[in-house]
Amino acid sequence: MFKAASFFRIADDFTLPPLDALEEALQASRFLPCGATQPESSGWVPPRGNKSTVLAEKVGGQLILRLCTERRPVPASAIKDAVEQRIEQYKQETGHERVGKKVKKEFKEEAIQSLLPRAFTKRSTTTLWIDPVRKFLVVDSGSLTGADKVVSQWVEILGEIPGSSAGLMARPVQTTLAAATAMAHWLASREAPVGFTIDRDCELKMPDDQKSTVRYSRHTLEIDEVAEHIAAGKVPTQLAMTWHDRVSFVLTDTAQVKKLKLLDVVLDGVQDKGKDDDGFDADAAILTGELAALIPDLLEALGGELDREASASGAEIAKPTPELALA
Repeated sequence: MFKAASFFRIADDFTLPPLDALEEALQASRFLPCGATQPESSGWVPPRGNKSTVLAEKVGGQLILRLCTERRPVPASAIKDAVEQRIEQYKQETGHERVGKKVKKEFKEEAIQSLLPRAFTKRSTTTLWIDPVRKFLVVDSGSLTGADKVVSQWVEILGEIPGSSAGLMARPVQTTLAAATAMAHWLASREAPVGFTIDRDCELKMPDDQKSTVRYSRHTLEIDEVAEHIAAGKVPTQLAMTWHDRVSFVLTDTAQVKKLKLLDVVLDGVQDKGKDDDGFDADAAILTGELAALIPDLLEALGGELDREASASGAEIAKPTPELALA
């Protein structure tokens, strides 16, 4: 259900709106495929899959949603060729040797519109989990930029529900230590944080124009060479870890989680389908239960979560992104 995770905080006073009102708002923004000249379309789809029509799934008090995005990308090379052809035609028709920026821009827009109907579409889905008790919002995305887009659409949905919390705020979780700083310390000291183990995959990158990179794959990281790279100025950008032998993942320097995987100790003894026919309820309950316990431990390993109202006071933190707020 989740292969990655970006973590957000929601307002302390936030409460879920009535499920029927939420469902109605989601249905009004249900996914529709791109039109012939539409570069992108996004909307909500059933988390259970195409056999269901329900867009808001509530399992054990946890809300699960899924956003579908379809794009119709036009290759840059095709746009360039079409614009160059139109410029040559323009020169022959007008006798002008130079073509202004405004005219070129118009040619580019015309080229995109003419090529869009012939472009193949690409479709992707992103799962969203809202924990109304712990006030977490988790997006199945290893990119904060991509996660922000999903959260923005969730905020818009709430704005369409009469009587919903007008003070909703969603912002990326901020920690006292930047993830890169914490990972560098763990690798250099060869000591993982409590409850975690360091696995055998890592990426180190020099933060300069050259961006020289060293990658270790299925290789022990408890060696002098890794510490030497860090001492020379290379910064960990990815580090494979395991939490309590239950969940493995890769932590990034921007504090996102990728390659998320539940291990056998979690799945042993779980029936194939659970109580529901498609296994969705069982999968959702297991995953949200594990992540609900993992997230606080991960935040603690990164020095603890910054006060929600306070700003950083000299501590090194990951660069925050603008809050998504519904005024």
